[in-house]
Amino acid sequence: MEINLAPLLLKQRELDADINSRHNVTHESTKTERFLALLVEIGELANATRAFKYWSLKKSESRDVLLDEFADGLHFFLSIAIVFNFAVGKVEYESLPATKEEVNNAFKRVYLRITDLMRKESKRCYIVALKEFLSLGSALEFSAQDITNAYNAKLVVNYDRQQHNY
Repeated sequence: MEINLAPLLLKQRELDADINSRHNVTHESTKTERFLALLVEIGELANATRAFKYWSLKKSESRDVLLDEFADGLHFFLSIAIVFNFAVGKVEYESLPATKEEVNNAFKRVYLRITDLMRKESKRCYIVALKEFLSLGSALEFSAQDITNAYNAKLVVNYDRQQHNY
């Protein structure tokens, strides 16, 4: 599968500039917080899928909720690209089967690759982590268009939150 993240990266750059200005911060001064936010957002996505909750019979949140949580993660992935000045354009990623086992394994791989990225801070580690995240999206049955639409919808929410002192 493939997605073009270049237009989203431009939008993220504008959002981040607005947030940085409003809060008198820089990408460098908030690098740790951005990584932690990414990890938390992925945890929120995992929690919403409920795929790991072998002890529970409750179903996953709705597809729309999962897409919204996925978009939150993508916002921070793109923001981290800006921290390191990594260019991101078309990204090819693996299509995974939509099984509970594959979703859980995909979450595990995403966390491991983000950990690698936090330790090494290289573009190679960034791309590997990003691809794993996008592959997780495929296991959740999100198309590239679904991901793009969810990102754009969340972008509107994020701007609104900034304008209303979120």
